[in-house]
Amino acid sequence: MRAAASLGCVLAALSGAAPAAAARLFCCNDDSGRQVCGDILPQACYGRAYREIGESGYTVRRVEAPLSAEQRAQREIDEQRRKEEEAALKEQQRKDMALLNTYGSEKDIEAMRVRAEQDVRKSIANAEAKIADARKSRKRFEDEAEFYKKKTLPAEVDKGLRDADFEIKAQQSVIEAKNKELEIVRAKYDEDRRRFIDLSRRRAVR
Repeated sequence: MRAAASLGCVLAALSGAAPAAAARLFCCNDDSGRQVCGDILPQACYGRAYREIGESGYTVRRVEAPLSAEQRAQREIDEQRRKEEEAALKEQQRKDMALLNTYGSEKDIEAMRVRAEQDVRKSIANAEAKIADARKSRKRFEDEAEFYKKKTLPAEVDKGLRDADFEIKAQQSVIEAKNKELEIVRAKYDEDRRRFIDLSRRRAVR
């Protein structure tokens, strides 16, 4: 039987047919919502979801309708989002494991914070000392430049002033960068402490 028909009619016809003819049946709903069946996939089922019915009359397989271009695009977006979420979860798990391997307690976190902040502050202090030295040097060249008012400064004096200004600006940039680094260090250890406490509580509950 190759013509499309209702499920009841086809099953009735197939009940008296040879076993080979009753091996399978394909059914779907057409444009009007009417169920259409055939021993081969009816033309009305092309591009639609359909089900395959076995000899027992039970559905043995369901085939979804082909996706539209929009649906395919959305599926790709969803799949990409799923992969990104999985990657983010794995990365967080890696970070959590590294965190627990690095610190044994909150005291460990605080000790490492203090050490890291001291290193940054030491760099700031060194830069401040260099600025102080550069300003002293500049003052000497300024005093010497007083003797050359309305005259061309000797090359050595002019260079000394410019070098001092350059050093001051350079070390001011270092201090600015180190102050930002200090904020980053504080934020890092604050987050490490928060996450360590959270993970420790979860492990205690298990």
